[in-house]
Amino acid sequence: MIRRIALLLWCALSVSPAWGQTTLNGAGATFPYPIYSKWFSEYHKLHPDVQINYQSIGSGGGIRQVIEGTVDFGASDVPMTDAQLKEAKVNIFNIPTVLGADVPAYNIPGVNGDVKFTPEALAGIFLGRITKWTDKAITEANPGVKFPDENIIVVHRSDGSGTSFIWTDFLSKVSSDWKNQVGSGPSVKWPIGLGGKGNEGVAGSIRQLKGSIGYVELIYAAQNNITYGSVKNSAGNFVKASLQGVTAAAASAPKMPADFRVSITDPPGKDSYPISSFTWLLIPAQSKDAAKGKILSDFLNWMVTDGQTMTGALSYASLPDNVAQKVKETIRQVR
Repeated sequence: MIRRIALLLWCALSVSPAWGQTTLNGAGATFPYPIYSKWFSEYHKLHPDVQINYQSIGSGGGIRQVIEGTVDFGASDVPMTDAQLKEAKVNIFNIPTVLGADVPAYNIPGVNGDVKFTPEALAGIFLGRITKWTDKAITEANPGVKFPDENIIVVHRSDGSGTSFIWTDFLSKVSSDWKNQVGSGPSVKWPIGLGGKGNEGVAGSIRQLKGSIGYVELIYAAQNNITYGSVKNSAGNFVKASLQGVTAAAASAPKMPADFRVSITDPPGKDSYPISSFTWLLIPAQSKDAAKGKILSDFLNWMVTDGQTMTGALSYASLPDNVAQKVKETIRQVR
């Protein structure tokens, strides 16, 4: 009987995948969720004893939870502020992981091709000052395109999101009126428009409402065949979002600071796509569990090397080499 019990126990332990497994829990931005899911899955294949769980609850939630210490790491499309870093119980590194972009998506009756948007037009539309598709601010940038004499319906995110931060950060740089009246952030008081939750909510409203315009992430637009337009950059060129345009934005943006907290919207450069951004993992310098700290460090090193080769297939741009090298130096401090 004892031998039978021992044999059953041995069999159970030998087939149990969770035995001796370490689980890391993270939460935060939805913007990088597709690439993070891919990374965590691929890393688990290499390290079956490590499970990384991630909840895409938004950048604000990721910052809040890493400050409170309820997760092993957070994620955000918005770098943590000085006040937030001081509030945290431990030193938090803002580690850039990939680059992405916001795109202006639209549903304009009779117009199927690429529509060009100037920064002034986008600011005017979202401020509620440009109300018709036949407004000169739109038609003059699109000679030969016949726009319908219809009202513009603005769609924005109803939930706090890094996607909204990137969009409003850009508008704040190109429009003093937007900066003074609305500002930038994951959640703002929108002057006009209908709210949709997540990329799905915004895209769904745009599909249903003729004459509508909103913003979604490049990867979401690419994967769901959503029509989106080009945006005029600071060099005066209309650029449609692409991996090349996002990479050019990162290469021509201001010098990367030591703490990686930087905005690259409206960068210089003739090929730069102007509504581009890094996204960050929020990593405690000192984990509560030394074993988890070692795993985080190992994962980050894998992410900044092998993981970067997986970005293009999911419409993200990989880290520039000089940034990746600086990230590796910071990872050495993770415990």
